[in-house]
Amino acid sequence: MTAPACIAAVGRGLKTFAGDVAEGFFEITHNGLALVGVVVVLAAALLLARPDLRQQGEDRLSAWLTARQVAALGITPELGAIERATAANPKDLPREQANVALWIARKYRVAPEPVAALVAEAYEVGAANRIDPKLVLAVMAIESSFNPFAQSPVGAQGLMQVMTHIHADKYELFGGHYAAFDPKTNLRVGVKVLGEYITRAGSVEAGLKWYVGAANLPSDGGYADKVLAEHARLAQVARGKAIPLNDSAPLRATAPEPAAPAAPTTPVKVATLS
Repeated sequence: MTAPACIAAVGRGLKTFAGDVAEGFFEITHNGLALVGVVVVLAAALLLARPDLRQQGEDRLSAWLTARQVAALGITPELGAIERATAANPKDLPREQANVALWIARKYRVAPEPVAALVAEAYEVGAANRIDPKLVLAVMAIESSFNPFAQSPVGAQGLMQVMTHIHADKYELFGGHYAAFDPKTNLRVGVKVLGEYITRAGSVEAGLKWYVGAANLPSDGGYADKVLAEHARLAQVARGKAIPLNDSAPLRATAPEPAAPAAPTTPVKVATLS
């Protein structure tokens, strides 16, 4: 056999070998993919038939993903934490409430989002209890400067500085006395207490005197005047009037009349900031 013929024969052999290898690889791959498909179908059927196994698998996968995130970030993620946030977008509020929220945020140097949620809550709870919501916010301003963790030397706690141990029965409706440090709960309890004192005393001014604990004293130390002055500022802000943040002039407005019950409104969506 001549050299060219030998080379041609070797080439045909290599070509045949390569074709056989490729065909075998395709066959193995095809069979392997088919096997994987069968396994996937069987696994899916098993998970559908056994919800408990599916739940276990989801829990393990979630735990694994959480462990990876903790390792990467150094903190434990908790996606549901947003549900505990007291916050709202001021842009979602009616104009009057937005005016009040933004002014309070600037004056008291607190974030506008939690203030927006508190303003919306004050308007809703105030209307339900026939109390001007701006009076509620004025009490909050004088009592705690919108610090939800404030505590006085005598034990008044939270935004509205409610005497927690005296009004423990009201906090039981919210799970116990620690609820005093939940901003919305403290607001609701504070409004209830304020409403009771106004009704008992017969006027807003006298009710404020009871609220500050000076019912049996000759003077409340100017407390009612401070609250009503802040209420007057908030009333002007609500109407769109520009009030300086450092305005401390002793405004003296007529005590607000009880608010008429408001028609049900769509609640402001909380904790969806844009």
